[in-house]
Amino acid sequence: MIDVVGEINAISREVGSKEIPAGAGRTTVLRREYKASMEDVWDAITDPERIVRWFLPVKGDLKVGGKYQLEGNAGGEILRCEAPRLLKLTWVFGENTTEKDISEVEVRLSPGPDGRTLFELEHAAVVNPEWWARYGPGAAGVGWDLSLLGLGLYLAGGTIEDPREWEVSEEARRFATLSSQAWGAAMLAGGGTEEEVAVAVRNTTDFYAPPPENG
Repeated sequence: MIDVVGEINAISREVGSKEIPAGAGRTTVLRREYKASMEDVWDAITDPERIVRWFLPVKGDLKVGGKYQLEGNAGGEILRCEAPRLLKLTWVFGENTTEKDISEVEVRLSPGPDGRTLFELEHAAVVNPEWWARYGPGAAGVGWDLSLLGLGLYLAGGTIEDPREWEVSEEARRFATLSSQAWGAAMLAGGGTEEEVAVAVRNTTDFYAPPPENG
């Protein structure tokens, strides 16, 4: 059983803005500590044989300037790779994409107390205003929360045995619901109105944690 509340509270969330090659982007930033060395965390996020154990299978030329592709998910180009502190890459999801669809993900690692590692992830993207009004930062944020959950379980020697079964569990629905609410709080702190936040949280929660089907 996962400590859902503890895992949600382990992450600090921030919403901001940043200029990227695609244009004026919005940022979602996640920070949390892991009980693991920087070298271990770095290896877990850069070694394909380890990435698949907590995230997704990945293929490509995994070096600066090389291309990567996550199975059934995003792909892009590796922009910077400075072991064991910095990984930066473009993040492109979907087909028929344009330059505006090229977002950037940057992961920064730094030493924490007692041999821990401070993990920071920033995702900067040009977001359609209608999409932002509907979902806010939770559209990407909840997905990243789930990824950080998987990484944390893996680094601690655990795992979600059947991800597909877990995705439809009440535990997963509770995690997604609390994550959506937490991103709503970050949106409010970043200048969103209470009305805007309420709409975004409701829609994001319905997307990630839809009500169970009757019967």
